[in-house]
Amino acid sequence: MPQLPPRKNDALTNYAIYSNMGIEMGVTIALGVFGGVKMDKWLGTSPIFTLILSLAGVAIAMYVMIKTLLKPKNKKKDESKDTH
Repeated sequence: MPQLPPRKNDALTNYAIYSNMGIEMGVTIALGVFGGVKMDKWLGTSPIFTLILSLAGVAIAMYVMIKTLLKPKNKKKDESKDTH
């Protein structure tokens, strides 16, 4: 059976992927800042936890973004390695 040529990435699919990455980054950083502000108010400290958790949010957001960008798209199994 002849194999079909690989389908080109749809523009809408790329838009959805990159929009999702932006939203994930914003939410992750916002949660870090929000958690830091709440911890600073609860413990009565200067904005040390806000700084720490906001920087942690940026680091986590960058990790997720790089992981998403390096992930292969639609990796299909090689049919020539069939063990039947």
